[in-house]
Amino acid sequence: QVQLVDSGGGLVQAGGSLRLSCAASGRTFSSYAMGWFRQAPGKEREFVVAIRWSGGTTYYADSMKGRLTIARDNAWKTAYLQMNSLKPEDTAVYYCAAARGTWNSDNYYYASTYNYWGQGTQVTVSS
Repeated sequence: QVQLVDSGGGLVQAGGSLRLSCAASGRTFSSYAMGWFRQAPGKEREFVVAIRWSGGTTYYADSMKGRLTIARDNAWKTAYLQMNSLKPEDTAVYYCAAARGTWNSDNYYYASTYNYWGQGTQVTVSS
C-alpha cells in the first residue's frame, strides 16, 4: 500500500509562485509514476503534470507548460512541483497521484490511470 501526503498550497497573487510537495510512504517507488491533477469548483479533475520515478519521462498539461518544474527526491520519496507565473485560472485544489501500472503517452492524462491519491491542497491565485 502507498500513502501520499500533499502540502504546500496557499494564497498567492497573480504572477507569484508556489511549490507543492507530495510525500510518499509504503511500497517501493522505482516503477511508479507520480504527478498532480487539479480540480476547480464545478469542474472535472484535470491533469497538470506527471513524471516516471525511474528515468524521468515527464508530461505537462498545455495550459501550464513553461510555468512548471517537477522534481523528485529518491531518498525521501518526495515529489515537488514548482509553479511560477500563476494566474487566477490556476485556482483549484491540487491532488498528488501515483500510478503503479501501465503509464505511457496514451494514458498519463487520465485520472483512472492513477491508483493512489493525496488529500489535496488548495491553491488560490488572486488577481
